[in-house]
Amino acid sequence: MTDAPEGYVDELEANRDEKDQFFDEHPQSPIPPEERDDFDGLDYFDPAPEYRVAATVSTVDPPEPVEMETSDGRTVRYLRVVTFAFDLDGEAYELAGYRQPDDDSGGVFVPFRDKTTGQQTYPGGRYMELEPDGDLADGDEVTLDFNLAYNPFCAFSETFSCPLPPEENWLETTVAAGEKEY
Repeated sequence: MTDAPEGYVDELEANRDEKDQFFDEHPQSPIPPEERDDFDGLDYFDPAPEYRVAATVSTVDPPEPVEMETSDGRTVRYLRVVTFAFDLDGEAYELAGYRQPDDDSGGVFVPFRDKTTGQQTYPGGRYMELEPDGDLADGDEVTLDFNLAYNPFCAFSETFSCPLPPEENWLETTVAAGEKEY
C-alpha cells in the first residue's frame, strides 16, 4: 500500500461527481439518451486507500503483441509493454500493461478482472490507465490505484466495442475498489 496524499478522498469523490455529471448531461455520454432521465450517478465502492498499491515495473522489450477479444466478438491488437508486480492483502500479484501499436502517448492501459467481476462489477472486467511522467524502466515504482478502476463504455451500451482483459490479467483476489456494475 502507498500512503494516500492529503485530500485524496475529497479529490476522488470530486472526480466521481464530475464523471457523474458528464454521464448525465454530455452528448458523448455512454448512457443511452432514453436512460439519462433515470440516471442518478454511478455506483462505487467506498474510497479505500489500501487499494493504492506500489507496483514495480518490468518492461517488455521488444513489446509483445497480444490479441484481445472484444465485447462484440472481434479481436483487437495491443502490445504488452510492461508488467506491474505488487502486493495486495499480503499476496503477490502481477498485471500486464498495454498500448495500441500506433499509440505513442506514453499512457499504459491496464484491463483486469477480479473476484468481483460479474458479481459486484461489470462482467467484462474493468480498466485502469496510467499516465507516467516519462518512459518506464525496469525497477521503477508506480502507484496502481484500484479506486480509479472504471467500467468500459460497453458496460453502458451495446453500441460500444471494448477489449476484454486477457487471462493474464485475471486476479485471483477481490478488489473492492473503483466502479461497481452499472
